[in-house]
Amino acid sequence: MRIIAGTFGGRILKTVEGPGYRPAMSRVRESLFSMLESRGVLWQTSRVMDVFAGSGSLAFEALSRGALEARLVEMAPQAVRCLQGNARLLGLDASRCQIVADDAIKMLAKACHKPYQVVFIDPPYGKNLLQPTLNNLLRRGWLAEDGLVCAEIEMALAYHADTAHDSLELLADRTFGQTRILIWQNISTQ
Repeated sequence: MRIIAGTFGGRILKTVEGPGYRPAMSRVRESLFSMLESRGVLWQTSRVMDVFAGSGSLAFEALSRGALEARLVEMAPQAVRCLQGNARLLGLDASRCQIVADDAIKMLAKACHKPYQVVFIDPPYGKNLLQPTLNNLLRRGWLAEDGLVCAEIEMALAYHADTAHDSLELLADRTFGQTRILIWQNISTQ
């Protein structure tokens, strides 16, 4: 998988193979980042979190475009090793790229002291993890006021994005083949 733009543009990332892993394809990533930038995301002032990170393609793309720092949350040991290898490959240290080997929903149930401007959520298909992830993310203060949440889910999932949470306003709901991309903005005053 290739990073599209920025400092690491053109660099190839290692990916995780096996059931449940599907790195965000270049076309989807390019569209997602275009949508985010058209909605005012300035990477140079943004902290990002990649939940269910897998190979980390979304966080590494954000870092390549200038994000201040990224937290990548992944539970599977094979994927954590892949993330660590990709961070080394790109020369990223813990000051910009924090890899957290933990269950995402449990980690998000803990209080956050410094919220993120952009949060990517790419839960494994067929496990219905998006809603509990969103609930903990918002309940515990992980998303900054006016921050954006981007979710990648299976198109076939019957998910009512416009009523996902009282604190979220749906900005985009797009499909790319079998993938559905949702973008919300945090409208709560935390």
